[in-house]
Amino acid sequence: MLEKSKKSLFSLVRKFGSEKSAIIQNIAWLFFDRIVRMGVGLFVGVWVARYLGVQQFGSFNYATAFVALFNPLTTLGLDALVIRSIVREPELKDEILGTTFWLKLAGAIVCLLLTVGSIFVLRQDDQLTVGLVAILATAGILHAFDTIDFWFQSQVQSKYTVVARNTAFIIIALVKVVLIKMQAPLVAFAWATLGEVALGTAGLIIAYRFKGYSILWRWSLSLAKTLLTESWPLILSGLTIMIYMRIDQIMLGQMVGDEAVGLYSAATRISEVWYFIPTAISSSVAPSIYAAKQVSEELYYQRIKKLIRLLVMISLVVAVPMSFISTTIITLLFGNGYAAAGSILGIHIWAAVFVFIGVASNSWFIAEGLTQLAFRRTLMGAVVNVILNWLLIPAYAGVGAAVATVISQAIASFFSNATHAKTRKIIKVQIKCFLPFD
Repeated sequence: MLEKSKKSLFSLVRKFGSEKSAIIQNIAWLFFDRIVRMGVGLFVGVWVARYLGVQQFGSFNYATAFVALFNPLTTLGLDALVIRSIVREPELKDEILGTTFWLKLAGAIVCLLLTVGSIFVLRQDDQLTVGLVAILATAGILHAFDTIDFWFQSQVQSKYTVVARNTAFIIIALVKVVLIKMQAPLVAFAWATLGEVALGTAGLIIAYRFKGYSILWRWSLSLAKTLLTESWPLILSGLTIMIYMRIDQIMLGQMVGDEAVGLYSAATRISEVWYFIPTAISSSVAPSIYAAKQVSEELYYQRIKKLIRLLVMISLVVAVPMSFISTTIITLLFGNGYAAAGSILGIHIWAAVFVFIGVASNSWFIAEGLTQLAFRRTLMGAVVNVILNWLLIPAYAGVGAAVATVISQAIASFFSNATHAKTRKIIKVQIKCFLPFD
């Protein structure tokens, strides 16, 4: 009996150890993915920006932002729900994946029609922009195969997705360099972007087949209804976030012109490159915060406070010097043609402080079961962002959009927490994190 217990205990420890090792490896692969994309993406992106010039770079980023605005209709907020469903009911794998695939495909087709129809109404005399949007929006159909990625995530095997997509990313990065050398037109870079999605999709299918699985999935109407019933709040949340993140570029393009979008996009490319830091740190610390809540309230809030304070310090280390060298950074990377983006970067970089605070605070909202209030603060930020852009862009163009972003981020991540009784506890913690000796 004792020997049997020892064997059971050894088996349990070995299983836990292997699962822990798999999780660490998975995180490492995801972090590698971020680093590669950040490094190569910034280098090639800057090269493309210098080649295209402010006007064409603005047109491309306007089209990209316009397509992104409709993307939640393609994803349908299914990501986490599908992964959860596979983990809970692995025997229904083919049914879950098949239903998800057809839902995403239907959403992508609707999204494509809405996107192209909307841009045609807004810019019916601008054939170039309409064409760019149509090409970029077509990628949504291929994204239906992201269903395969959900399976790999559920099995803690993201390395297959990382290898597939980064292979495509690096190939297309080289293609973009060739396009620059060939002095290719703007539309060629849109086709290259679509090509990256196509290659990444092919890589996912190959990896899935290599693991011995078949894509002959099954459809379930009842499961589709269940998934959509759960996902509609996430769809609304996704739409709100996209409005929040992309409406400034779209409003700049409509109210000022594509050149203003080009300058603004150059600034935000540098400003937003730091946003992976809070996500990486918070996702690593979050489990210890959830565990601390089960131990004691004091330990729980100590860990939240340490996380927020750490991210506030990092954001200030980034924002303060960047404010002074913003124009130098822009001209060094993008060239003198983008010099006006320096003042935009000097302001927009301060949004990082509130982005970092917001990401750090997400662990508290999840631990407290207040995700609906997290959506509420995002909605407040989106509304404020649209209003401020409408007021400031006509007079101040990209600088006005940057001011609107900083203020709306501050409201969403910080000040909105003072407007509800349940979130006032976290704003007190956030305030203390700005006090170095508290």
